[in-house]
Amino acid sequence: MLWRNQSFNSIFILLGIFNHSPTHTFLFSLVLGIFTVALVGNLVMVLLIYLDRQLHTPMYFLLSQLSFMDLMLISTTVPKMAFNYLSGHNSISLAACGTQIFFYVSLLGAECFLLAVMAYDRYVAICHPLRYTILMNQKLCVLMTIASWTLGSLDGILVLAFALSFSYCSSLEIHHFFCDVAALLPLSCTDTSAFEQLLFICCVVMLVFPVSVVIISYFRVLQAVIHMSSGKSRRKAFTTCSSHLSVVGLYYGAAMFMYMRPASSHTPDQDKMVSAFYTILTPMLNPLIYSLRNKEVSMALKKVLRKGKLI
Repeated sequence: MLWRNQSFNSIFILLGIFNHSPTHTFLFSLVLGIFTVALVGNLVMVLLIYLDRQLHTPMYFLLSQLSFMDLMLISTTVPKMAFNYLSGHNSISLAACGTQIFFYVSLLGAECFLLAVMAYDRYVAICHPLRYTILMNQKLCVLMTIASWTLGSLDGILVLAFALSFSYCSSLEIHHFFCDVAALLPLSCTDTSAFEQLLFICCVVMLVFPVSVVIISYFRVLQAVIHMSSGKSRRKAFTTCSSHLSVVGLYYGAAMFMYMRPASSHTPDQDKMVSAFYTILTPMLNPLIYSLRNKEVSMALKKVLRKGKLI
């Protein structure tokens, strides 16, 4: 790898998303509150699914993986942002920046593929209920989950390797609240056009392919639900699928808006707002959407709380 005139101890400046005005102080407090809710909510989901044997099914196993990914994603960005804001020191080393890039890209990619796996799971459960235990057995569920983590990690390694190979000789001020590779590229004095094309191709693979799987799966699910004779079954299927579709819409919509637009249409402030939405707000909404609209999760939570396992 070519390091040119930089060392692994190079220092960048994160300009952040908030200043110290009263309005921004309130918004920062709000973000900390959202972070706390997301942290507790996703941790409770993971523990709940682990503790309640009735939730030991492929759907809830995948949901526990989604919550775990959200836990890691929000912990990758918010603690550093909060430390910088409270301490007034906005610096970040190249090593720490690279760590953020790797985990951020890996987790985004893994979550993209996991949401597609979750859509396939719902398709099999609703369209082929009698063959569900065969088509979505435990071994296959684990293999698809491992594949999601692996593909996401490979994307993170690829992006990180290219990002660290560039020479940074600009102001070293990153117009973001964390080390997003798109915000890092303008600081490079190396030609990054080839990498930007590669990044776009990666985004197409990581977003368009999973979105296609989700659309096809739910198109078939919708057809099956419409032809259901039982109103109770129809309502249960709609409730389960609408929860997943809400998460998919929030996540893929923001990610596609962020990474599949021409670079010329990006502005630092806009990118920071969109990134805050799907790296801070979405991880908070996911457990709320699944727990509030899912009777099995609500009942399991009440049962576990009565036993005192989460207290």
